Amino acid sequence: MKYAAPILIEPAVFGDSRGYFFEPYNRNTFGQKWGIDETFVQDNESFSTHGILRGLHYQIGDKAQAKLVRVVTGEVLDIVVDIRKSSPHFGKIYTYVLDEKKKHQLFVPRGFAHGFVVLSETAIFQYKVDNFYSKVDERGILYNDPALGIDWKLPATAIQVSEKDKVLPLYKDAEFFD
Repeated sequence: MKYAAPILIEPAVFGDSRGYFFEPYNRNTFGQKWGIDETFVQDNESFSTHGILRGLHYQIGDKAQAKLVRVVTGEVLDIVVDIRKSSPHFGKIYTYVLDEKKKHQLFVPRGFAHGFVVLSETAIFQYKVDNFYSKVDERGILYNDPALGIDWKLPATAIQVSEKDKVLPLYKDAEFFD
């Protein structure tokens, strides 16, 4: 198991009266500083409004994906669940607040389900993946499964979920990584 857990990345941000500069991704830095050497093949971006919840998603088999996620504008609560049966952390839930101010990023290794909910009025969420999207290998876990007990930091009435995400399987019925 290459990664024990998600990795929170705190990039160096250089700011002055003109604004700021930082490198959201530099393969050398990521490899040397955090041991991340994945080759990312696709960038994705979503725009969402307050209360939009996307997740908990993952891909299986040869189409599994590692992700490098960040918030460009706004603030989200990011949730990651270890679904690797062989992991000593199997079933552990990791919670992070990502926002445009701190510019933290999160590396989500393969074998983790991932989702987020928008806490701000709007948010632009970007992520890189190391494998292309595959509809037949896409899986998910129901975001509000009582067995997981995830606190999404918003009242249930404020959360909006796609029709597809409303019918994802419960955790106990999910397809896990071996």
